[in-house]
Amino acid sequence: MVHVAVLNWNREEDTTACLDSLLAQRGVDLRILLIDNASTDGSGERLRARYSSICFLQTGANLGYTGGNNRGIEWAQARDAEWVLVMNNDTVADADCVRHLLDVAVAEPRVAALAPLIVRYDDPERVWFAGGRHDRARAIGMHRHYGEPVRSVVAREETDASRWQECSFLTGCCLLLRGAALDEVGLFRDDYFAYGEDVELSIRLSRAGWRIGWVPTARIAHRVPAEGTPPTPRQIMLRDRNRRRLVREHYAGRWRIAFALWFWPTRLIHLARYALAGDGDRARAIVAGMREP
Repeated sequence: MVHVAVLNWNREEDTTACLDSLLAQRGVDLRILLIDNASTDGSGERLRARYSSICFLQTGANLGYTGGNNRGIEWAQARDAEWVLVMNNDTVADADCVRHLLDVAVAEPRVAALAPLIVRYDDPERVWFAGGRHDRARAIGMHRHYGEPVRSVVAREETDASRWQECSFLTGCCLLLRGAALDEVGLFRDDYFAYGEDVELSIRLSRAGWRIGWVPTARIAHRVPAEGTPPTPRQIMLRDRNRRRLVREHYAGRWRIAFALWFWPTRLIHLARYALAGDGDRARAIVAGMREP
């Protein structure tokens, strides 16, 4: 059985589509938990009533991606879950997605986490995520094949004899996690709230000797902002703050220096750019991201 955690916060329509796609999965036994991060629009209770056969957990506060999903993972761990699927509520899974992920995970005992091929919801022939790389100098996760045609990426990967591809970073958008690996290394860092927590978990899993990767035959569609949409001030602050937290926790020596040489000059450039454009909110977010501990 796969325990599934789906986190909602004021996104009823998206969450409905996500849950419907999970209920339509073929060839796999799922136990779905809907978690609500204290939605302010009443969507949590409406979804609870609509999906009465699905387990429900109300966190009582907006705990962010990390806190909300960690409560879901803990709920699964209390039920001795061998597998936990963390899935963003703004995604829709193909009917065989979870089965393909699980087939690979069962066959590979040292694999701790697997992600599917993730395409854009508004352009399903374009890749959003097909494996990732930990960019150490910038302390972020880079998406491989971003924006490339799905057909060409899949054809290229299928030339490999393996059914999965190992990588150094997995996005938290959709993750099949092995319970034993989580027992060993722990969950997402609650203090991250959102952004960068997937990079940090990828690092801990890899350093503990576990393998991570993605499965080309498993697929979901992700509702992402249109190309060119600027980050919100909240996103700017969280991403920059969490990069710095990740570096403090996991970097030493030359990689700390490499990060500093990239981070501080580029933040000052962004700060000047926002200030000159009269964008006070984003300028303040840059400052907060540089100062928040």
